Amino acid sequence: MVGRAPKVLDLACGTGSITARLLARFPDAVSTGVDLDPALLAIAEGTFAGDERVTFVTADLKGPDWPAKLPHDSYDAVLAATALHWLQPEPLARLYGRLAGVVRDGGVFMNADQMIDETTPRINAAESALRHARMDQAKRDGVLDWSEWWQLAAEDPVLAEPTARRFEIYGDHADGDMPSVAWHTRVLRENGFAEVRPVWCSPSDTLLLALK
Repeated sequence: MVGRAPKVLDLACGTGSITARLLARFPDAVSTGVDLDPALLAIAEGTFAGDERVTFVTADLKGPDWPAKLPHDSYDAVLAATALHWLQPEPLARLYGRLAGVVRDGGVFMNADQMIDETTPRINAAESALRHARMDQAKRDGVLDWSEWWQLAAEDPVLAEPTARRFEIYGDHADGDMPSVAWHTRVLRENGFAEVRPVWCSPSDTLLLALK
């Protein structure tokens, strides 16, 4: 559907981990990363400095004008992972509407994220308990948690200033939501995607594929 040299939009790109995997798999691809977080964008820009295949754009995905800031009018694929759950359903639905104008006909949107099925509360509770137990064990093993990582970033000579700006924008923690697969599927279809289905899932996470 998108060939071996796609134009890809790395949505809410963070440090650019999706772009790195994209270019490792498709060296002839070009990627546009869009995010609002100054600290994560600073890491991404440093990682891909000098790589003409990669462009980064600072934009608020909750706003109406971010597509106008992109270097291309349309993209073969839009990719997102563990990012859009930071948005509440209403702004996320508006974002999906704008994505329909960014993905070319025949192009794809792939979103891997936490999508909670409210019809399986016992499975959800068991998954949550296991995930938090693993997180607690990782912390005991010396792995940095979220707040500790940001504390180190705030002390880093390169990241200190963008990290301070990052907390001015977001505060201590973003307030998002995790709608179900059914919600994402319905809203994407309502906004112009012809086919939508999950292509991978775990008890907490789903990779959703939408075809324009």
